Amino acid sequence: MVMDSLLSLPASLSPSLSFTSKSHSSSATTSISFSLQPPPQPSDPNLRRPKSIKSSPQPTIPSNPLKNLSSTSTITNSISPSHVPAPDESTGTTHSLASKLRLSSKLFPPPPPPLVQDTQKETQISEPEPPSPEQEKPENFRQAGKIFIGNLPNWIKKQEVAEFFRQFGPIKDVILIKAHNEIHRNAGFGFVIYGGPPPLAEKSAVKAVEFDGVELHGRVLTVKLDDGTRLKEKAEERARWVEGYQGQDFNNKSKWHQEREGSRRLFRKVLESEPENWQKVVTAFERINKPSRREFGLMVNYYARRGDMHRARETFERMRARGIEPTSHVYTNLIHAYAVGRDMEEALSCVRKMKEEGIEMTLVTYSILVGGFAKIGNSEAADYWFEEAKERHTPLNAIIYGNIIYAHCQTCNMERAESLVREMEEEGIDAPIDIYHTMMDGYTMVGNEEKCLIVFERLKECGFTPSVISYGCLINLYIKIGKVSKALEVSKMMECAGIKHNMKTYSMLINGYLKLKDWANAFAIFEDLVNDGLKPDLVLYNNMIRAFCGMGNMARAIHTVKEMQKERHRPTTRTFMPIIHGFARAGEMRRALEVFDMMRRSGCIPTVHTFNALILGLTEKRQMEKAVEILDEMTLAGIAPNEHTYTTIMHGYASLGDTGKAFEYFTNLRNEGLELDVYTYEALLKACCKSGRMQSALAVTKEMATQNIPRNTFVYNILVDGWARRGDVWEAADLMQQMKQEGVEPDIHTYTSFINACCKAGDMLRAMKAIQEMDTIGLKPNVKTYTTLIHGWARASLPEKALKCFEEMKLAGLKPDKAVYHCLMTSLLSRAAIAEAYIYSGVLSVCREMITSGLTVDMATAVHWSRCLRKIERTGGELTESLQKTFPPDWNSYHTIAANSNSETDDEHESDDEDNDVYFANVNDGDDDLDDEDLNRLW
Repeated sequence: MVMDSLLSLPASLSPSLSFTSKSHSSSATTSISFSLQPPPQPSDPNLRRPKSIKSSPQPTIPSNPLKNLSSTSTITNSISPSHVPAPDESTGTTHSLASKLRLSSKLFPPPPPPLVQDTQKETQISEPEPPSPEQEKPENFRQAGKIFIGNLPNWIKKQEVAEFFRQFGPIKDVILIKAHNEIHRNAGFGFVIYGGPPPLAEKSAVKAVEFDGVELHGRVLTVKLDDGTRLKEKAEERARWVEGYQGQDFNNKSKWHQEREGSRRLFRKVLESEPENWQKVVTAFERINKPSRREFGLMVNYYARRGDMHRARETFERMRARGIEPTSHVYTNLIHAYAVGRDMEEALSCVRKMKEEGIEMTLVTYSILVGGFAKIGNSEAADYWFEEAKERHTPLNAIIYGNIIYAHCQTCNMERAESLVREMEEEGIDAPIDIYHTMMDGYTMVGNEEKCLIVFERLKECGFTPSVISYGCLINLYIKIGKVSKALEVSKMMECAGIKHNMKTYSMLINGYLKLKDWANAFAIFEDLVNDGLKPDLVLYNNMIRAFCGMGNMARAIHTVKEMQKERHRPTTRTFMPIIHGFARAGEMRRALEVFDMMRRSGCIPTVHTFNALILGLTEKRQMEKAVEILDEMTLAGIAPNEHTYTTIMHGYASLGDTGKAFEYFTNLRNEGLELDVYTYEALLKACCKSGRMQSALAVTKEMATQNIPRNTFVYNILVDGWARRGDVWEAADLMQQMKQEGVEPDIHTYTSFINACCKAGDMLRAMKAIQEMDTIGLKPNVKTYTTLIHGWARASLPEKALKCFEEMKLAGLKPDKAVYHCLMTSLLSRAAIAEAYIYSGVLSVCREMITSGLTVDMATAVHWSRCLRKIERTGGELTESLQKTFPPDWNSYHTIAANSNSETDDEHESDDEDNDVYFANVNDGDDDLDDEDLNRLW
């Protein structure tokens, strides 16, 4: 659905497409049939829908109060041949009104010619009195909180400057100094005035000056405190004006004296031969003395294809200001510009204007409207204009059908898309290959692998040769449904067909491996891309930075950012977010803040998502004071926290068990009118359960029901954990029953928490029944589950059962971790003095495994185990010698002090400590899952 092709529709299209319902096979309920004659190959099978190009909004230029004045002068402005306008620079094609009326001469009049009879008086006037010493000091004119900004782009607007410098404090005003004769350009420098009380404004200005040399739109800015020179010069200029000493040459001649026909031919030639060189196109258009409707229409169409709706509108209005009435073709081009820019409200305003002026809408206009609403996902509006087009224009063509099918595919309404394909076939309209790709993309979005493959096979049966887009749709399908191996098979199939990968297909494969956290294969695909001679784009660089941060190689991630800059790719906030979060999560806040400053110096304005990544890393390390400081800095920079910001801080306080703070930020979130979702209530529940306030947790669940927020698996896991912490197995069992009644499937964390509740209550029979129930529904115990069971058998004083459970875990292919060895060894040592011989041998066996795995316990565990050993082997022995190999290296120096100590640690107290270890292990496992979910929501 190439939007540009709407302006030059072919007379007929050869291929056609049909989707009908018929029996496909015993396993398929619905299929798609195509009863089309094999069409000839399209001229370019690789055509795709163009991506919209968004342009920054441009402030409205105030109208000239002198525009109604008449002028008989035909003097034109002059621009040197080497002049290249900036992107946001007005592309005026007429003689500027200021030049005709010599408005600039009114602002800067020349000095009067010397008069012979008044020479003495003129001499007196030309020698003004020396200014007072106070006027010569610029400091007297300095304004608090005002900074000077130099080397700005000539096309930049106040809004962009204010948006960038707002991060240092609230802004009162932005002053851009205009160019001498071109009011739509600035002179390359200006001033920013910070608001608030003078001390706060001055502090903001000093903070901004620290970023002298920052890059903005490819320019290295000069930022310094204003010294008052500008105001001093304006005061002196005003004084000279009053005394009559302003001078300006009235005889500036324009260099725009070119023949009209020659300039028009040159413009059309540039437009056809070098459309990608927009500077040359705009310059050629500006050189036309009096553009006609044809030239204006071509320029509006050019801006429309580039997606620059603001300049398209400006050119359109300038055409009307010249008295040239627009035609349907010009209006269609303007609507096209708004459709590409996804501003359908303005597009509809143009449609209303067309109807008011009695201009008939063509089929191309309707096609553009349908395609525009399809891009923004408004299928209802697309259907409305499609039906109106059917009433006024018969027959329709493949382009408008392709747009309406695309609209319904984007909203996952594949039934309506299939009916439109059937309708198109009944009308005798042949379908191009783009419609096949659209349908494949729609089935990919709904995850229907079967129908996507049917469309792909039918594409080949109808005589089309699959392109890189066709194979890319299949690769995207398998990546989205998690079948990366199938995607690799499609990749090999594509290579066998002689079709090379492009940047899109490589990016899909890399994203598939990143989802699986398979960093090695992701880097292998990246190397294949480089070896094929493709240059990575910004999106691919961002994905590789995510991969490096995921594997913990932060240095390589920063190096990749520098490589991006060398390749002339400008980093975005998405580039720096994973690096900031990685350093913050590792506790290296100094490095995280350095990267934050690096992002600012690269010209990236911090967003709420950037601050959220920094806060998330701090909360994961439980550094809540620093997280709150970052929140205050957000407010100072003029960035309002969103619901994710508050939820992240609530999760941080919940991890600390600080219920009061969690409820305080929950109140702030609700008072600011932000959305309350399940993640917010999860944070409150975690805080209540962590602090043992289960009644408050039940009150939170009731409020969730009032807000019509359903309880998911994670909410139930938190509640079961809370009751397990209190050892209330009956409440935990009731929650398990509620889950099943509400259709919420328990996961491995749910069962592990329930088993923990059973173990704390001493009900090991119920715990073993839970294990059997897991096996029935196909859930296999993980290391945490076995650790909880071993701990339960240890509490029940049945170390032989704990040892048996340990052997079952190894037979299941699970590798024991440090917590498992700690629970098992503590249990065995507590019973080894009075138990059977096989427990003694089990202790030796477990000890050897720990030595082989290179595990070393902490000093507190070593002290406890040594006391148990003294009860078993008072004078030392094989067990003591083996077990001491797992003690920390400084055990010998500590052992001397511990041996002199007469205090013995109560076994029951040690058991409580072990309980806490297991509980915290389970809770931390859930916390990690929640943090990953929060990080995903930041994107």
